[in-house]
Amino acid sequence: MNFALTEEQQMIVDTVRNFVETEIYPHENEVERTGIVPRELGQEIARKCKELGFFACNFPEEVGGAGLDHLTFTLVERELGRGSMGLTVFFGRPSGILMACNEEQRERYLLPAVKGDKFDALAMTEPDAGSDVRGMKCFARQDGDDWIVNGTKHFISHADIADFVIVFIATGEEQTPRGPKKKITCFLVDRGTPGFQIREGYNSVSHRGYKNCILTFDDCRLPSSQILGEVHKGFDIANEWLYATRLTVAATSVGRARRAFDYALSYAAERKQFGKPIGANQGVSFKLADMITEIDAADLLTLSAAWRLDQGLPSNREIASAKVYATEMLARVTDEAIQIYGGMGLMDDLPLARFWRDARVERIWDGTSEIQRHIISRDLLRPLGA
Repeated sequence: MNFALTEEQQMIVDTVRNFVETEIYPHENEVERTGIVPRELGQEIARKCKELGFFACNFPEEVGGAGLDHLTFTLVERELGRGSMGLTVFFGRPSGILMACNEEQRERYLLPAVKGDKFDALAMTEPDAGSDVRGMKCFARQDGDDWIVNGTKHFISHADIADFVIVFIATGEEQTPRGPKKKITCFLVDRGTPGFQIREGYNSVSHRGYKNCILTFDDCRLPSSQILGEVHKGFDIANEWLYATRLTVAATSVGRARRAFDYALSYAAERKQFGKPIGANQGVSFKLADMITEIDAADLLTLSAAWRLDQGLPSNREIASAKVYATEMLARVTDEAIQIYGGMGLMDDLPLARFWRDARVERIWDGTSEIQRHIISRDLLRPLGA
């Protein structure tokens, strides 16, 4: 068992961390204050990312990406997790689902996304369909070679900057042992398509500047050429996508936790009370010991799951374990970091309150902690017939 990074991986980690510290950190306070990332700033971050050769680094070389394996890309996401998501979203990582594009779609969507000429967003969640994906009500009715779409999506991340959206829509229904479930098809929908509207979403306490949006479809007509993959097979594509996004959430949680821990560690060594550093007291030093133990454990779970993906090994349970543990660890670590700082930890002078607020959503999106535990327990019990 060799846990050391290769020379190339260490160089990538150092490069991305330096990028985050020099290109992301300086703008975080302003984004936190206003909740807005100026368009020009986003474009500048994307341009510098391209110059580094990291734009679409999660895509294979044959389509213009850097061809990073899952483990190395997870290391990239871990470092990006240190920075504000409203800004790091421009460090382009298009959705891997686009690899399902056919030849014609590759020219219109995949290749422009990899080059950074177009930004994508992905839409699945609805007001009445969160964890129950196959209970979605946004429906497409076939009309000749076209599909007429009606319905609403919400909580759609960064759709405000997207040129097109990858949308999962119900296109039929089937009977299952657990009752009727929707058949789902994936569509590529361009901004500006008649009957399709992207509206500003809700104000969130987490990840200010990283917008969520509401999408509405009102008799929106889409030709069959806009279908990504096969009719009624969108759920298969969605499952593959969720592997990658859950790993990303776990990795970014580890990165953010390490940044919060660094603040707490430095403060514990420097802050003096009763004539000695507060870190000399077990009440603080034991907190630090628990924090770093949990961070390291989450890190190893996450990297191990990514390694399993690269080896072609079953990884569903391991990814779920990494996601649920890393996100819950982040909540504990940010809370303890604030406790170590005391009242100052809640002041805007420090980013700890932001880390604390941002941590809350990680246990919800890309599959709640409860869904992850369902995946884990199902994987354990099914082979035993339970």
